[in-house]
Amino acid sequence: MKTNAIRLLDTLGLAYTLREYEVDPDDLAAESVAQKLGMPPEQVFKTLVVRGDKTGVCLAVIPGKTQLDLKALAKLTGDRTVQPVALKEVQPLTGYIRGGVTALACKKAYPIYVDELMEAFHVISISAGMRGLQILLAPADYLQAVKGVIGAISQSKA
Repeated sequence: MKTNAIRLLDTLGLAYTLREYEVDPDDLAAESVAQKLGMPPEQVFKTLVVRGDKTGVCLAVIPGKTQLDLKALAKLTGDRTVQPVALKEVQPLTGYIRGGVTALACKKAYPIYVDELMEAFHVISISAGMRGLQILLAPADYLQAVKGVIGAISQSKA
């Protein structure tokens, strides 16, 4: 099955591998996905949809075992504050459902901010645009595909 995210990578000629996993609708956490893939949770990245008070909607891509540092992201985007969008807004804004959100081939070209920890890996895992399917690819290829801005935007979970 080809998602829009996979089609984009094909169009750009970027190398990737697909990995399927069993979906538990009651547990869509990146840590659970990492466990099912047999990968460390810091290597599986999740995409969050946020809204800045000045810049509007943007996407934040952070390691699965971390949480978004809203102040750090606001500083990087030039906003005074950023807040996660309501869950009911995620699909209309991105075209993707919770547990399948990706910055690749989003409904609209939003600014993408990626945590600097991504650069520590040779391969990362990100959603393929649907639940149950992940894309494994090189961080540099991902950053090229999404035109991501790197910054320190995550923090350990409390």
